Amino acid sequence: METTMRKPRDFDAELKALEDKAKELKTRKVQQLGELVIATGADQLSTDELAGALVAITETKDTAKREAWAKRGVMFFESRSRRTAPALGSKLRGASAQPGGIQSPAGGSGPQ
Repeated sequence: METTMRKPRDFDAELKALEDKAKELKTRKVQQLGELVIATGADQLSTDELAGALVAITETKDTAKREAWAKRGVMFFESRSRRTAPALGSKLRGASAQPGGIQSPAGGSGPQ
């Protein structure tokens, strides 16, 4: 009886495809983060202000603050989905100056 051997998998081609997919996902992530910065109006901040605020947020261990920021983020995305694109830009620019916005962690007494 004759046995047939299956063609071996091309692991190199599969790894290359996975690397390409990972690169594509990283590019998409960077693009979406940039879009988020613009949509929230944070692009009006200086690079130093934005970086400082993000560092303060990532260093914050206060779970109540983090939960409040998460809820605010949910509200942002929910309200955004109900708005039209032209109205969105002007309303978001005003929202970035409100207390408790992304500026508040940098303007506070430091990470907690």
